[in-house]
Amino acid sequence: MTYSKLFEPGVIGGLELKNRIVMPAMGCSFAEASGEAGARMIKYYTDRARGGAGLIITEITRIDDETGVGTPNQLSVTNTHMVPQLNRLVEAVHAYDTKLFVQLHHPGNQTPSRLIGGKQPVSASNVTCRVIGEEPRALTTEEVEALVKKFVTGAVIAQKAGVDGVEIHGAHGYLVSQFLSPYTNKREDKYGGSFEGRMRFVTEIILGIKAYCGPKFPISVRINGNDFLEGGITKEEGIEIAKYLEKLGISCLNVSCGMYDSGATIIEPSYLPEGWKKDLAADIRKAVSIPVIAVNTIKHPCFAEALLEEGVSDFVGIARGFLADADWGIKAANGEDTLIRKCLGCMECFRILNDGLPLGCTLNPVLGREFEWGEEKLVKNGAGRKVAVIGGGPAGMQAAAVLAKRGFAVTLFEQNDRLGGTVNLASLPPNKGMLKEFVETQEAELNALGVTVKLNTPGTLEAVQASGAEAVFLTAGGNAVKPNLPGIEAAVTAEDVLAGKAELKGENVVIIGGGVTGLETAETYANDHKVTVVEMLDKVGGNLYPSVVMHLAQEIMKAGGTIAKGKALVEVKDGAVVVKDTKTEELTELPADTVVLAMGVRSNRADFDALKEAYGDNLILAGDSARPGQIYDALHSAYDRAFVFQAR
Repeated sequence: MTYSKLFEPGVIGGLELKNRIVMPAMGCSFAEASGEAGARMIKYYTDRARGGAGLIITEITRIDDETGVGTPNQLSVTNTHMVPQLNRLVEAVHAYDTKLFVQLHHPGNQTPSRLIGGKQPVSASNVTCRVIGEEPRALTTEEVEALVKKFVTGAVIAQKAGVDGVEIHGAHGYLVSQFLSPYTNKREDKYGGSFEGRMRFVTEIILGIKAYCGPKFPISVRINGNDFLEGGITKEEGIEIAKYLEKLGISCLNVSCGMYDSGATIIEPSYLPEGWKKDLAADIRKAVSIPVIAVNTIKHPCFAEALLEEGVSDFVGIARGFLADADWGIKAANGEDTLIRKCLGCMECFRILNDGLPLGCTLNPVLGREFEWGEEKLVKNGAGRKVAVIGGGPAGMQAAAVLAKRGFAVTLFEQNDRLGGTVNLASLPPNKGMLKEFVETQEAELNALGVTVKLNTPGTLEAVQASGAEAVFLTAGGNAVKPNLPGIEAAVTAEDVLAGKAELKGENVVIIGGGVTGLETAETYANDHKVTVVEMLDKVGGNLYPSVVMHLAQEIMKAGGTIAKGKALVEVKDGAVVVKDTKTEELTELPADTVVLAMGVRSNRADFDALKEAYGDNLILAGDSARPGQIYDALHSAYDRAFVFQAR
């Protein structure tokens, strides 16, 4: 498909852009400990420039070292020592005719004290961010004035490094947003009170940048079209803020929404569809004459094109799309939509970042490791030698793709009639359809790489030997855990239920296991049965991001289901299960017409002994066959083992 609007040149503040694709700012923690843009960060952004972005806006970039740290290893423009490396980043991005803005940022009350040396977070007022849970202190008038100068200094340093413009982060509940929003601004000095008072902080920053960087230096302001919080910026006030900022002479507006306290609206999980908030940008665009950039949970190029055709925005922000696939733009330009690894909305990227680690992605094993593990680093020494891969799930397909890129002749064996493994089942619960598209993308990758795929063919020793393989990757997934407990033979597995191999009988369904599989199975069937989820830990969801867990739990309970935490399965009886409280050891019976096991998987190592005897060190385990985990773990282990593989 041809996307004429998406690849039409555009202009922001006199700056010509090659297309309408913007990669907006996303915290990544890829900078050096000093705050400089090192090789890792430069490679990360360069790959997205090569991948088709017309404009890249850097991650949240620190303007204050005292109270303004947003993530570990955060890019910084706090002093001129940052200029040389930032200039190298600019040059690397410019090589692909991509422009670069630096986003100027201060987190305000949305940062924990541990990131700022134990100091109390600061804000417009002493309003606590419920997610962070630490009461901030209100900045004095003099401190606000000093921070204005730090924002301006950051812009001057960025300009000195050769960047094409700056963006002031005035959205998502960070410090500038905390001054703009009546939800967080309770001040009575010149920086609070009236609308003009709340606008004064950002006004002084903009005027200061113009004074020191010149009137033609592009300035973008990222704003909230809606805070989605009672007492916060409404849609109507978002429009007024946009009109006010235009009068100050800024170059463009970058429209987003939400803050930490408004949960899923700030970074959307899978249950919020593409374009769910497009009215925010569309209404602002109607009210102003300067260009509007907008993020709209865009996953597909055709949807981005439609937004431009509808006039929702002048430029489309492809954020997590560029995390999942650095080549999102170039694949769209080439009409290779199926080959784009499209963001699942699983929130793993944000969970990893919140754990204090550099950014990662479920679907992209290279993200953040481009400098060490990028495709340019692949040792292409396969020379047509034959390798077999057993298992056509995500791990098997990932391993096969990497091996094929290295020049090996790969045959993939899958015992079922289609590829995808248990991901085909995982795509069945509500809002999980993107998983089905991911399987289609992996299939397309294998086809483009010339991998031989044998469906309905178990990867037995005889089969792989007949293929002439000199090495074998065992990625056969896992088998559902069935504990040795009284009556357990009467239970069914969640996998069999989702696959239609087992029937949910009766009204009362008890699901044992409150991880992702248990919760999603409960959500799928809660409207047709009285569902109870039993979890032995004190929390459900495992490592799922909190907003995802909250949504699943709410959907289950909304349908009349219940969640019992701190309970361990003891026995399956006729019409009931016996569970034990993990603290008091008290036994309780729960009515159960059907018992569904969602207790995880054990590695499937069918034929392992025979394969090991025949292939020795040339038998490689990956995915659940090596260690059970989520899709993230399967893809990363498969990529890494195929990357370093050497036939012995």
